[in-house]
Amino acid sequence: MPSLSDKTEIGLPLKNLIGLLGVTITAAWAYFGVIERLNNIETRATLFEADLLKAADQKPIDQEQYMLLEFTSKQLEKVTTEMESMMNNRVNIDFLKNQVTKLQKDVEELKDKVRNNGSH
Repeated sequence: MPSLSDKTEIGLPLKNLIGLLGVTITAAWAYFGVIERLNNIETRATLFEADLLKAADQKPIDQEQYMLLEFTSKQLEKVTTEMESMMNNRVNIDFLKNQVTKLQKDVEELKDKVRNNGSH
């Protein structure tokens, strides 16, 4: 059996040796390129998830804005209710105004009748 040492010769043409070396280097470069790309995508996904979770959290200013919006909504409901009641008051005021005008006219007619009766 032949012994192997650092002086053992290989019967491989130089052209084939350079080809094997080139294929090995290209395969290693492609492998590390794929690994780097996967790490980059994984990092982006992790950062995106963290940003999404952070954006989903309510900040104190958002909570304050929601409270102000709710308060404003309640105030608007009160104002709307009051406006509706004022519209009903307007109808009543117009009716009463017409009644007062009619009463004034009737009182003037009665005064005229009383004056006419006293002058006979």
